[in-house]
Amino acid sequence: MTQARAHSAGPAPAPPLWQLLQSAARVLQAVRQGQSATPALAAVPAELRAGTQSLAFQALRQLGRAQALRTLLARRPPPPAVDALLCTALALAWDPASAPYEPFTLVNQAVEAAKRSRATAPQSAFVNGCMRRFLRERDLLVAATDSDPVARWNHPDWWIRRLQADHPQHWEALLRVGNEAPPMTLRVNRRRSTPDAYQRRLADAGLLSRRVGEDGLVLAHPCPVQALPGFDQGLVSVQDAAAQMAAPLLLEGLPTPPGGRPLRILDACAAPGGKTAHLLERADAQVMALDVDPLRCERITQTLARLGLQAQILAADAARPKDWWDGQAFDAILLDAPCTASGIVRRHPDVRWLRRASDIDALAQAQTRLLEALWPLLAPGGRLLYCTCSVFRAEGEARIRSFVAHNTEAVLQAAPGHLLPSAGAIATSVPENQAGEYDGFYFARLDKRV
Repeated sequence: MTQARAHSAGPAPAPPLWQLLQSAARVLQAVRQGQSATPALAAVPAELRAGTQSLAFQALRQLGRAQALRTLLARRPPPPAVDALLCTALALAWDPASAPYEPFTLVNQAVEAAKRSRATAPQSAFVNGCMRRFLRERDLLVAATDSDPVARWNHPDWWIRRLQADHPQHWEALLRVGNEAPPMTLRVNRRRSTPDAYQRRLADAGLLSRRVGEDGLVLAHPCPVQALPGFDQGLVSVQDAAAQMAAPLLLEGLPTPPGGRPLRILDACAAPGGKTAHLLERADAQVMALDVDPLRCERITQTLARLGLQAQILAADAARPKDWWDGQAFDAILLDAPCTASGIVRRHPDVRWLRRASDIDALAQAQTRLLEALWPLLAPGGRLLYCTCSVFRAEGEARIRSFVAHNTEAVLQAAPGHLLPSAGAIATSVPENQAGEYDGFYFARLDKRV
C-alpha cells in the first residue's frame, strides 16, 4: 500500500508527442484565423501547455518555410485543421539540426495526431502521404523553396521589405534574430535587494546569470518563475533589458518638485505593469497607471501587489484625458504606445503573421493622437518619454520627428533612439557586448520648455 501511494505521488508522465502536436496545430490554426497565440495557449490544458508552447512557438518561427513546403507537397490547400497539422509538423522537421525530435519521429507522431482527431482523421492517409514524401525528398523540397524570401526568412514579404528600407545594413540580422528564442532577463527590485546580492542567490540555487543594465540579470538558461528565489516575495520580476531602460531614462535628472512633494508621474498604456513597478522601485513618486482594458488593469494590480508597491490604477483611454484627468499637471509621463510589436517578435512569434502592412499607418496615427493628447498634461520643465517595442521607423524616429516639428515647446534630448536586438543599438551607448540581450525598442525623451 505504501509503495502504491509513493508511486502515485511521483511526477506525472510526459504527454505523448502526438497530443502535443495536435495542441500546437490548434494554436497555429487560431493564429491563422487572426487570434493571438496568448489566449489560444491559455485554453490549452495545464499539463500540455508548456510542451505545446515550445512546439507552437518553434512552428511559428519556421512557418514561412513550412507553408512553402506544404505548397509543394499539396498544391491545393487541405482543410484548415489538416493544413495546420501539416505545417506544424513540417516546421518542426524540415531542418534536422534544429528539430526538437528526430524527423522520422515527428512524421510518425503527426500521422498519429491526424488519426486521433475527429477534424483530421478522414484525411490521415493524406497527411501520411505528404509527410512520407517529405522524408524521401526533403533535400530537394527544401532546395526548391530556398528562392522564396518568405520561406528563407520566415517573415511576411511586406515585413521583409519594410526592414530592408528602414535598416538597410541590419535587416538580415533582424530577421535572423526574430527566429531565435529570446533570453530570460530579470529585473531586481532595488527596494528589496541588489543585482549583485540576487545574483549570488541565483548561483546558490544553481542558476547562472550575468549582469545587464542597471538592475538586470540575464539567465544562462530560462527557468520557470517558480524556480526563482524570492519571486513570490517580490525580489525580482521578469522584464527584458530594453524595457528596463524606460524608468531610468524618464527619471534621470528630473528636477525635484517644489515644496518637497513627490514626483507626479503618469504611466500611460501601463499594463501589465512592469514599467510602473520599475518607476516605483526607483523613485518615491505618486504614479498613476492607465490602461484602456479593465482586465489588463487587474494585471497591473497583481504585479504591484507581489512587489509590495502601490499606484493609482485607472481603466481609461489615455487619448481622452477629459474622462480621467483631474487638472493637475504631471512632472513626467511615460508613453509606451501601442505598436506593431515588431521588436519583440522573438518573444511573440505569432505577431509577424497577425500583423498587416496597413497596421503601421493605423498605429502611427494612434501614436500621434496619444502624444498630442498627453503633451498638454505635462508641467513646464517636465519630461515625456515616448517608447515603442518596434523596430519600424514609422513608429519611432519618424513619429517623434513629426511631433517635434509641430511643437515648439518640445525639446528632444539625447536618448537611445532605435535599439536593434541583434545588431546592437543605433544612436545609443549600449555596450556592443550586450547586443542581442535587448528586444527591439525605440526611445525618445522630450523635455517641455519652461
